Amino acid sequence: MIRVVIWGLSILGVSLFGLALWLYTPDRPRAALEAAYLGAPSDLVDIAGVRLHLRDEGPRDAPVIVLLHGVGSSLHTFDGWAEGLATTHRVIRYDMPGAGLSGPDPDRNYSDAQGVAQLLAVLDHFGINRATIAGNSIGGRLAWRFAAAHPDRVERLVLISPDGYASPGFDYGKPPSVPFVLEAMKYALPKWALRPNIAAAYADPGSLSDAVVERYHALLLAPGNRQAMLDRMRQTVLVPPEPFLQGITVPVLLLWGEKDAMIPVANAQDYLANLPDARLVVLPDLGHVPQEEAPAISLQPVLAFLGP
Repeated sequence: MIRVVIWGLSILGVSLFGLALWLYTPDRPRAALEAAYLGAPSDLVDIAGVRLHLRDEGPRDAPVIVLLHGVGSSLHTFDGWAEGLATTHRVIRYDMPGAGLSGPDPDRNYSDAQGVAQLLAVLDHFGINRATIAGNSIGGRLAWRFAAAHPDRVERLVLISPDGYASPGFDYGKPPSVPFVLEAMKYALPKWALRPNIAAAYADPGSLSDAVVERYHALLLAPGNRQAMLDRMRQTVLVPPEPFLQGITVPVLLLWGEKDAMIPVANAQDYLANLPDARLVVLPDLGHVPQEEAPAISLQPVLAFLGP
């Protein structure tokens, strides 16, 4: 009987080992990722102790807009917007520390306070006194946190399905629990398992291209990025937004996909109730990342908001 049990456990062990090898997903070499997704070597800049991947496009004497991506994403999510904006604006976008091609924070600090300080350092690096700040999801949360902390540096805000209000399982004042299955992504992150998570941000999953999935997957496999994502999750401590929002007096455009399954459009009412000068544009048949799902359509109300 003991021999049978040992034999059975051995077969199970071999099977599990084989499954682990099949799922194992190592980091990709940074050089290969830069060859695929870096525009130019000069796009890597050391700012505030972090090697940031950023793009600086458009006329240098034009009004400035800064674009902030969401969790697990990169500056590439704004490719379509950047092309449309760069004819009339100086467009600055960057990968947050520990995302895309930006290196991890050396202190593994991914708090909102650190994100606000990083954005301030980017503006100071370029000598920019005032800018429009646009952010999607957690990028939107950093945008309104920045506007509240540095009102003299903000011209306007564009909040694209912004994060910030508590939701079931994500309360104020304490970080969310990170389940083991997410911890395991440091070792196993096959592309087929990632695709449904990206598709959930689209109203039409069929419009999600293989190239976009490959980009998300590849950049998540940049050395240190998976650990950075877990660190960022653990350090996300929401605070009641009302005191921050009520002090923001610059014009604000709220841009929301009608079919956003991640942060529902109903949340826009909380922002409208607390922002002194805000307007809402709901985008039919779009999801959580309208700038990526339909850049030409979602950019139109932004251009109208920014004016000539």
